[in-house]
Amino acid sequence: MATESRDFLLRQLEIAWALTSYHLEGLGTEECSWRPAQRGLHVNRLPDGRWQADWPDREGYDIGPASIAWLTWHLGFWWSMVLDHSFGDATLARESVLWPGDADAVRAWIVGLHGQWRAAIEGLTDDDLRSPQRTKWPIQDRPFGDVVAWANLELMKNAAEIGYARFLHGVRP
Repeated sequence: MATESRDFLLRQLEIAWALTSYHLEGLGTEECSWRPAQRGLHVNRLPDGRWQADWPDREGYDIGPASIAWLTWHLGFWWSMVLDHSFGDATLARESVLWPGDADAVRAWIVGLHGQWRAAIEGLTDDDLRSPQRTKWPIQDRPFGDVVAWANLELMKNAAEIGYARFLHGVRP
């Protein structure tokens, strides 16, 4: 069973995961709730107590910076979606992915998603990574290895965004 590509992708995942773990460690709910500007993507408490994330109708700098709550929701959103659409029944929709509500639950959610994703990738061969069979979200008609590489990059990007927001929170007046 050839696994060279899989092993490279798993090592890349662990580098991104190390940075993610660093920025999630010690994260508090107050930090998650803090908004770095008057405008920006955030999560909103619904009447039933659940937390729903804003969804922009476009991308642009004038939308404003996202809160850590939104950034952690976004990380959980895309990881939940790619897991469901690649290894599940492909029925999960954005509206069904809610923010957990506090930092401890966020950590547990994201750690769980990492474990599920890593286990799923560990079971793949290089032939699986070359095949487009699992490639359903967020891209189609490409080798599944492209999805794994995309997820690694997305994880690193989200980790950097969470870290930057934590730095801003740490020096707020």
